[in-house]
Amino acid sequence: MDQLLLVVEDDPSLREVIRLGLEGEGFRVSSADNGPSALLAFAAQKPDLVLLDVMLPELDGFAVCREIRKVSLVPIIMLTARTSTADVVQGLESGADDYVTKPFEFPELIARVRSVLRRASTGTATAQTGPTTGAGIPVENPAGSTGPRSVPPRTLTIGPLTINPGAYTVHRGADEIPLTVTEFRLLYELARHAGQVLTRDQLLELVWGYTYLGDSRLVDVHVQRLRAKIEDDPAHPSLVLTVRGVGYKADRQEPR
Repeated sequence: MDQLLLVVEDDPSLREVIRLGLEGEGFRVSSADNGPSALLAFAAQKPDLVLLDVMLPELDGFAVCREIRKVSLVPIIMLTARTSTADVVQGLESGADDYVTKPFEFPELIARVRSVLRRASTGTATAQTGPTTGAGIPVENPAGSTGPRSVPPRTLTIGPLTINPGAYTVHRGADEIPLTVTEFRLLYELARHAGQVLTRDQLLELVWGYTYLGDSRLVDVHVQRLRAKIEDDPAHPSLVLTVRGVGYKADRQEPR
């Protein structure tokens, strides 16, 4: 394992504990203790994942996350002592892929890190090999079944969108829509199950790989972010629909 993680945490004791724990799991680790130094470290080191504390001096984690998202789709996990829905939503809407609340158990943090990195590496590898290789997108099985499986790449369509799972790209006509790996996987799963309602728990398992660590707010906020990018009118979506009290669905479309 040669993945580099950037840990941004202003508490020196916690920062050291996280560093030692991650290195013990085989990761390379760099660190920063405030917002501006985090952005400098990110630009210089190009880490594979950022663990980002919310409460930072000079520039808070929300602002750092937004700045990183202007230039990169790197996975970001927020570390936060704030557990209210508004604070969690703010972190996710800033562009984070996931969040972990303090205090946390280290095995939970590692599980989140590995899950996010797995999704990111899948997207990178698939995009590099391209659709002609025959390699599928590894996706978690629905609740009640076990083990990962591969889905042969096939182009899917939802309305004006063309979804290419082999290249991890989404186009509206000739224009590519930039999605994070998590947003792409969410759209892909909804399209792959077009016409079928997926519960939040099913989406947590399919997209995030969580069977017990997940939070339904992850799903709701990522759906909002996805709609902001793909819908003509996000306030009145026509591609990704809410089924109240159940979950979400995409309109059925025939694959190309």
